[in-house]
Amino acid sequence: MRITGGIHRSRALRAPRGNVTRPTSDRVREALFGILGSLDVLNGARVLDLYAGSGALALEALSRGAAHAVLVESSREALLALRANVVALNLEEHASIIAGDASVLGRRIAEQGPFDLVLADPPWALVEQGVALRALSRVLDAGALHPAGRVVLEHSARTGPPDLPGLFRTETRRYGDTALTFYKPAILGAPRTEPAAGSPFD
Repeated sequence: MRITGGIHRSRALRAPRGNVTRPTSDRVREALFGILGSLDVLNGARVLDLYAGSGALALEALSRGAAHAVLVESSREALLALRANVVALNLEEHASIIAGDASVLGRRIAEQGPFDLVLADPPWALVEQGVALRALSRVLDAGALHPAGRVVLEHSARTGPPDLPGLFRTETRRYGDTALTFYKPAILGAPRTEPAAGSPFD
């Protein structure tokens, strides 16, 4: 597992031991950040990485121009890997780590924002059970997202794109068994889901 672009391109990342986490593949991560980079949503951004695991998503964002990232993770093994990766890349001043369960830390997480970009890559079973969606909603309800911010949820391609209160979906892109669903804040009177077209942030 490596950083796929930016100033830390090709730097190796430590993965947590065991099967507690499921790191986003380099291919999917490169596709995701290609989209975000082409839309210039990373430069100077404050990023929230929920269910951070190894920290790959947040560290990729920092490598590609984000100003600061907050990483939330509850697994002990993942936290060990995450902290080691932050130190190895000398990003201690640009990365804040919150150790704990995102489902109960909504207000504490929101206090670190508002965030221009929220990246959520929970265990897929938690998406299917609705647990991760409730946790993400609590964080957003606490005011974590900038009014012009964006949210990206990674989930199984077998799972239909979920709804998130206060947001509407702009697009879902599938890469093998992985899906990325993009959201932005809903505007009063706007439909919950836009027709898929062009960019996920059109």
